[in-house]
Amino acid sequence: MSSIRLVLHEFRFTQKVFWRNPASVFFTALLPVIFLLIFATIFGNDKIKTLDNLPTTTYYVPAIVTLAVVSATMVSLAINLTIAREAGLLKRGRGTPLPPWVFIAGRVGNAIVISVLMVVVITIIGRVLYDAPIPWERLPALITTLLVGASSFCCLGIAMTAIIPSREAAPAITNLITLPLYFLSGIFIPESEIPDGVLSFANHFPIRDFFEAFFSAYNPNTVGSGFEWGNLAVVAIWGLAGLLLSIRYFRWTPRH
Repeated sequence: MSSIRLVLHEFRFTQKVFWRNPASVFFTALLPVIFLLIFATIFGNDKIKTLDNLPTTTYYVPAIVTLAVVSATMVSLAINLTIAREAGLLKRGRGTPLPPWVFIAGRVGNAIVISVLMVVVITIIGRVLYDAPIPWERLPALITTLLVGASSFCCLGIAMTAIIPSREAAPAITNLITLPLYFLSGIFIPESEIPDGVLSFANHFPIRDFFEAFFSAYNPNTVGSGFEWGNLAVVAIWGLAGLLLSIRYFRWTPRH
């Protein structure tokens, strides 16, 4: 069997496992939608004056898209790979003829497909329920941001497994890292309500840059193509660091 067919077979298997797991579907696919509905209900049609009177609901579409992609890639991979490692599945997998990279490729492919699906779903919900414009004229910028971000956060998710000691600790550690960054980066709270010093601190981490790149693509007040190459470069550098750390420290055997 060719390598491509092996990857596709592993990808289909991972898709079945994901959609048959209610917890994965809820936390990865449904929770971002719930967040969008909650924030849009709370803030209604308020305008953000510092962002040229941008409707708050329009602001939250790229914000929740950012959350959904990070959740589907970094968070999901860090938790699921740790659980598979501690259950001995990764070790047993290495004893089969299946190449290890095919196993990882199948899960990364699943994470990227879920990310694309979530971008589409949240964008449509934003358009239908809140009249948030779909950025057709900046679609290349949106797709580029999605591909760079999803790939980078997949690498970071795999690298994160190196610091997670057990399956029980996986959700706690991933949430401990991501939840504060969501708040600091303007995902949950409009950035107009966040002090400049806090935003400057958040700029040291990739979630803030990823959100800014998405925001530029979605913002109807954006002039030009919407590409934010500086933000995308920061996200890509973080992804490259994650890739190198994954190659060096990723474990196939349980710690306990």
